[in-house]
Amino acid sequence: MSSLEELRRLDAELAELEESRKVNQLAYYEPYPKQMEFHAAGAKYQERLLSAGNQLGKTLSGSFEVAAHLTGEYPEWWPGRTWGRPIRAWVGGESSTVVRDTTQKLLLGDITAGIENLGTGAIPADRIIGYTLHRGVSEGIDTAKIRHKSGGVSIIKFKSYEQLRSKWQGDTIDLLWCDEEPPADLYSEGLARFTATNGMAMMTFTPLKGMSTVVKRFFNEFHPDRIKINMTMDDAGHITPDMKQKILSKYPEHERDCRANGIPMAGEGRIFNIAESVITCEPFAIPEHWVQIIGLDIGIQHPTAACWMAWDRDTDTLYVYGAYRQKGVNIATHAAALNGRGRIPIAWPADAHKRDSESGKEIARIYRDSPHHCLMLGQHATFPDGTVSVEAGILEMQQRMETGRWKVFSNLSEWFEEYRSYHRENGEIIKLDDDLLCASRYGMMMRRFAKPVTRNWHPGLRQAGADRVAPGTDFDVFTGR
Repeated sequence: MSSLEELRRLDAELAELEESRKVNQLAYYEPYPKQMEFHAAGAKYQERLLSAGNQLGKTLSGSFEVAAHLTGEYPEWWPGRTWGRPIRAWVGGESSTVVRDTTQKLLLGDITAGIENLGTGAIPADRIIGYTLHRGVSEGIDTAKIRHKSGGVSIIKFKSYEQLRSKWQGDTIDLLWCDEEPPADLYSEGLARFTATNGMAMMTFTPLKGMSTVVKRFFNEFHPDRIKINMTMDDAGHITPDMKQKILSKYPEHERDCRANGIPMAGEGRIFNIAESVITCEPFAIPEHWVQIIGLDIGIQHPTAACWMAWDRDTDTLYVYGAYRQKGVNIATHAAALNGRGRIPIAWPADAHKRDSESGKEIARIYRDSPHHCLMLGQHATFPDGTVSVEAGILEMQQRMETGRWKVFSNLSEWFEEYRSYHRENGEIIKLDDDLLCASRYGMMMRRFAKPVTRNWHPGLRQAGADRVAPGTDFDVFTGR
């Protein structure tokens, strides 16, 4: 075969592949990790929210999940809920026009550009049996019938938030997808539609309305059947660092966290309202002359968490450069993590005075003694005057953030997740998902005991040099061991 013939053959194969992809996009969907996490959560939770910034792929992920449920065609890697039968689904949006131009387009194709585009969305063309048009919107679809893998027919109905509440009543459905935040009363009606079917609801939106009733339901109100997943610019592979800065520059400062990272607009409830861009810094090597400390939050009914912190005393700036959070593992695992970055003093809370149910020892002592040898400070975390006020700690953290003296490495996604959801309700701090924030607060309170890091340390060194250490002293003040 000549080179020209080979090129023609390759061109024909590429054209065939492109045509196949055009009418069967579902087979080529490759989610980002946060989108995958959202899909996986469907196997456990009845209500899900993907809170994400603009143009990060939240609506795209919703459309491909709905397409999979309607057709029964789940990818081999699919981690979420599945149906082995046809389903009835509602898809809601802000207005009939918006629905037509977003969710309808992503699911069925852009028929405003020609009916030949029907089937170029997430639902394969050969699965679309028929549809009825919306009476009030040109090229808007009201209902579509989709052939399910089992041989039956799934039904999808497009709804808008413009409709009266009565229009959201009556039907029994399996799946509700709201793209962009719905009014609370319509969302409540939607939830009622799948009570008898044990169905589920999923929402994908950017929380521009702040801590609204619907947003509070996911950010503030714990329920075992409900979960929120936050997707930021850093989680979207198609957003490069240069694009990120360009996009952020277009938004007013007070909107950036919301539009870029899916964080509710600052308002009632949130404790820290400083934009993440103000406190974030790129990771760098900690200078050897800076002193360091670890803040440790002891987990009993919640995760154990630790934050590695460096203090630049010349500028009085604290840097959170490492984070650890684990639940359901033993103290040996936690201790190994604490010792893994070198010999660093550890600030710990008063509840570490509690005694372990098995050994009867204080938890702090278990960490300090053999075989763990963690460098626990000699007292629990307090301010220099001996007080332990949480409110005082929050106030100092806030002031440091406002004045540029509190920085967090950009790769500490779990720390920022807690930062976004840390809130009050009726004036009281909600003690939920705040483990890393508490740990970093303890480190800040006890920074007066921070010291340069001794690296390449292991427990045997502590014992070998024991004769150099005064009784009752945790470490050699000259060597740090």
